[in-house]
Parts: sequence; C-alpha cells; structure tokens
Amino acid sequence: METVSIVIVSHSAKVAEGAFDMVRQMVGDEVQVAFCGGNPEGGLGTDIAAIMKAIDEVWSPKGVAMLVDLGGAETNSEVAIEMLGEDKAERIAILSAPVVEGAVMAATEAAGGSDLDVVRKTAEDC
Repeated sequence: METVSIVIVSHSAKVAEGAFDMVRQMVGDEVQVAFCGGNPEGGLGTDIAAIMKAIDEVWSPKGVAMLVDLGGAETNSEVAIEMLGEDKAERIAILSAPVVEGAVMAATEAAGGSDLDVVRKTAEDC
C-alpha cells in the first residue's frame, strides 16, 4: 500500500536522526521516512540540496509531510519544494507540529492509509 511519506528537517543532524529513530521504533517501517540536518560542513544549519534529496528518497504520489524544527529549516524547505517543481510541490506539506511528536503522529496516521490532509491535521492537532 502506498502511503504519505515523512521528511524530518532539523538544524542538527543528531536531532533529525533521533526523530527518525523515534518514528521507526513507534511506527515501524510501513511508512517511508527520510531525515536531514546540519549544514554541508557538519555544523548546525540546513541545506536545500539535502532537503531536496530527502524528499526525492521518499517521494510518494500520496504526498510528503515535512516536519521542521526552526524558521530557517522551514524557509529552506519551502525553497527546496519550489525547486522540485509545481507537480511535486502541490503534494508536499510543511506541518506546523513539534518535530518528534508530530513525526510520530503523522507516520502513525499515514500508516493507516490516510491522505495528506488528514495526516497534516492529525500531526498539527497533537
């Protein structure tokens, strides 16, 4: 079954990986999840190319739900989405939810086969 995918974007590679680990431990591998964090030099920050790669790794026609930790991650995610083109952009949502809890809730809802709007609402209501 195809599901909405999840992308986690953090300024910290360790935070992004930790959120990914939480999703895997709590939801399993029914949902495709990718994460990226840090800048290309290994410090704190985000990288548009890494965000685009993460989206491409888990792309699903059902959509991609993105969780971001700070304003810069959201801004760079918006740029990455625009660069992917309109066809994909309309099926990607940046969720206004806490990274860890939101990612777990989004993945849980996605695993049940819900569409992107329901996945977004579930994560944003947590």
